Amino acid sequence: MTAVPEAVEPAVPLASAHVVVAGLGVTGRAVVTALAGRTARVTTVDAAAPDADVADGRLVDLTDVDLVVTSPGWRPDHPLLAGALAAGIPVWSEVELAWRLRVDRAGGRGPAPWLGVTGTNGKTTTVGMLTSILAAAGERVAEVGNVGTPVVEAALDPAVDVLAVELSSFQLRFTRTTSLEAAAVLNVAPDHLDWHGSLERYAADKGRIFTHAQRACVYNVADPVTRGLVEDADVVEGCRAVGFSLGAPGRAELGVVDDLLVDRAFHTAADDPSRHEGADELATLGDLAHLGGDAGVPPHVVANALAAAALARAHGVSADDVRAGLRAFTGGHHRIETVATAQVTGGTVRFVDDSKATNGHAASASLAAFDAGTVVWVVGGLAKGATFDDLVVRRADRVRAAVVIGTDATEILGALARHAPQIPVVRIDPADTGTVMTRAVEAAAALAHPGDTVLLAPASASMDQFRSYAQRGDEFAAAARAVAGRTMEDD
Repeated sequence: MTAVPEAVEPAVPLASAHVVVAGLGVTGRAVVTALAGRTARVTTVDAAAPDADVADGRLVDLTDVDLVVTSPGWRPDHPLLAGALAAGIPVWSEVELAWRLRVDRAGGRGPAPWLGVTGTNGKTTTVGMLTSILAAAGERVAEVGNVGTPVVEAALDPAVDVLAVELSSFQLRFTRTTSLEAAAVLNVAPDHLDWHGSLERYAADKGRIFTHAQRACVYNVADPVTRGLVEDADVVEGCRAVGFSLGAPGRAELGVVDDLLVDRAFHTAADDPSRHEGADELATLGDLAHLGGDAGVPPHVVANALAAAALARAHGVSADDVRAGLRAFTGGHHRIETVATAQVTGGTVRFVDDSKATNGHAASASLAAFDAGTVVWVVGGLAKGATFDDLVVRRADRVRAAVVIGTDATEILGALARHAPQIPVVRIDPADTGTVMTRAVEAAAALAHPGDTVLLAPASASMDQFRSYAQRGDEFAAAARAVAGRTMEDD
């Protein structure tokens, strides 16, 4: 890691600027509110919002525009964004705007520090764990970013002590000058390649979270791409590379010894000559047991806990508060959540919602949490340019049968046919979008045996047939409860 250079992003005098806000969803509207009274003129652009100033971004006259603030859903090659960049007009994410507008905390303590998380999978869980840990330490913490609450709202709130920020690659693409107190990249696997164009570009955008990091860059020891992003980052002098591992931790790492989560990075002062000896116990696997299932705590949950602990420790949180926060964390909806249990002759069938597994990497981790041959897998959706051969090869042993949903099923059906022809596959007609989840759950229940799990782990985005992964998960849960309310043998 090298010392941070001077920022090269051009200054924008907001008070006299004409700002174009691209997108009027939750993020865009928060941006408009934040800019009120802070800029000379705002033009909003969104074809789906009746109250937008301009529907078609291609019609925006860029000749008098000083800045474009874009929502994460807008692709970099959109004519409005591409045209602005070609004309030398800065394009910022809402995150970049939030960083530049942040206010001092109450009592004149300066702006609240940011602790950030990105990665292909596990971001929401890790940020939730981090938020719980910081709350246990008595901090007034704002859980913001890709989780749904805009960063700019918390950045303008002087009552917030610290921000726990989930950042997507979309948000990071147009983020330039942030300087997080500590940042983590959990993992990097192919995802959103239709948006980014290549895995290299996707990884580079993830790595932006480390730029100007102050205290710690947290990486996954098992994922060399994340370590490479740390090594390539321009950071503040003295910032440390801190790894997390599911094995015994090396120097400057957090890891697992027997059933203990331990810290060999922040257990003593960085200049302590004995820092390479000993470690602090942070928690036990038992402290995470409520986040697991019959097969115990899934490895990715342990990894997320270690990453959250590393960020909290970089912020100065005690080991006792890390444990208290992890014990208090209850997890979120749509992430390996048991939503129904059906009693059948010879045992039970569980229905588990992991709708947030929107790519192959996440679905692989989800399937790995179950015993071999016990999963009826509900899979499919919008593939986003991904392929599924590696996923099927790695996890076919877990699957008893598959129920394929979605309008974009060619890749998953092909991978199942090529690598697991022995697995029965039911294809749900994509034309019947209104009842797709009801029909999928009923088909899956018919394929399940006593002791099995019907698992929604789509490995795909939801926007082809649902508004969001949350709606997809909610409809799965409703259908599962309806099926569980009947005697499955009667179906």
